[in-house]
Amino acid sequence: MDAGIRDLVRERYADAARQFASKAGGCCGPGGLECCGGAEAAFGADLYRADPDVDLTDPAVSASLGCGVPTAVAELRPGETVLDLGSGAGADVLISARRVGPTGRAIGLDMTTEMLELARANARRAGVDNAEFLEGYLEEIPLEDGSVDVVISNCVINLAVDKRAVLAEATRVLRPGGRFAISDVVADPDLDEATRQDMALWTGCVAGALTESEYREALEAAGLVEVEILPSHRVHARAMAALIRARRPGAG
Repeated sequence: MDAGIRDLVRERYADAARQFASKAGGCCGPGGLECCGGAEAAFGADLYRADPDVDLTDPAVSASLGCGVPTAVAELRPGETVLDLGSGAGADVLISARRVGPTGRAIGLDMTTEMLELARANARRAGVDNAEFLEGYLEEIPLEDGSVDVVISNCVINLAVDKRAVLAEATRVLRPGGRFAISDVVADPDLDEATRQDMALWTGCVAGALTESEYREALEAAGLVEVEILPSHRVHARAMAALIRARRPGAG
């Protein structure tokens, strides 16, 4: 792991959390993350408008920095355990917690202390008691093998330097038959090296992105099957947001 990139990503998202906590801005806002690429509603809360069950005034949703709505395709069921990789302010964890109900559990994993504090405050405010937030790295998920039914994530895996390690860990913690359902940025095949080396764009969800063929190969190498990559909207001149689904082999 390149510690310099990890530290840069952590600081940028810590700054975003501080801004949201003080209501001073966010993605595309004053001092916010450089993650919008000039595209309207490419990232953030507006993407949840298509889901009638989501309250756009919810502070956790308002603080979303994601590029999609993974809970819309995760097919969550009562009693399931859901893990959100890079849970940020907690929007997708809280949505998941409500959908899996009191017999289910939603877990958020994030490396940024400020985001975890914001997410826990949002959960308390929402009165959601079947959600929890853990501090840790996506490459070293602090959960047992085969302990979750669904892994979700919203525009975070592209930020990891070692994406293969993240996907291997996601596969490890899934139960046999468990589902992988994320939103992420997928690079065009001609994404140039100058863009890839731009750290501001890395922390803004573009430079670290895999191409569709690279993503598919990495998911299959991690042991996932039934891979689907469904582009949704453009977030940059050379990158698209996509919904990505797969499954761990075995009985569900």
